[in-house]
Amino acid sequence: MNKINFSYKKIIILIFIALSILPSNKVKSAEEIKIVYGLFSRTINVKELKEFTFYGDADKNLRRLLKLTNTKNDEIKEILRKEFQIPISIASKLMYSEIGNVILTRLSKIIHPQNARDERTAVLALRSSVIKGIDIGDGKINTITFFEGYPTKRVILNVNALSKIMNKVESIAELLEFFTNSPLNKIKTD
Repeated sequence: MNKINFSYKKIIILIFIALSILPSNKVKSAEEIKIVYGLFSRTINVKELKEFTFYGDADKNLRRLLKLTNTKNDEIKEILRKEFQIPISIASKLMYSEIGNVILTRLSKIIHPQNARDERTAVLALRSSVIKGIDIGDGKINTITFFEGYPTKRVILNVNALSKIMNKVESIAELLEFFTNSPLNKIKTD
């Protein structure tokens, strides 16, 4: 019995040593956003997007993409900077509520990990991104902190799926209000 117990201790010690010595390939946040539109795609760097949002600097890939949107850069920067203050406890409650699941399921068709094999994986990544994004933003979340909290290196943004939802709402402001204020009011009263 002591011999078996001693072997388990050796194995556990070896595992801890191996884990501490081997390099960790943890991804702390999304580094790239791959924007997919039908057969076409463009990849933008989250760091470049952040620099554009706060300093107005855009690399050539981002400049091309911004030109395609036919929107003023200041409007895009305003959308990217738009912050929503929400306590983590309420956000967590929302993420696991019935309405939260509906919202996340819809969003998972628009924003998802590159190799997501199922809807559940995309929903889990969204939950993680929202909670971590609020933590990064000290109780506030915006587009940049959302992507900084995303748990995979590359995020897919499906423009076709986004267009379908945008056709149902008249403006981005209405879309943001739909995804933030409506569910929050219900949860705050629960």
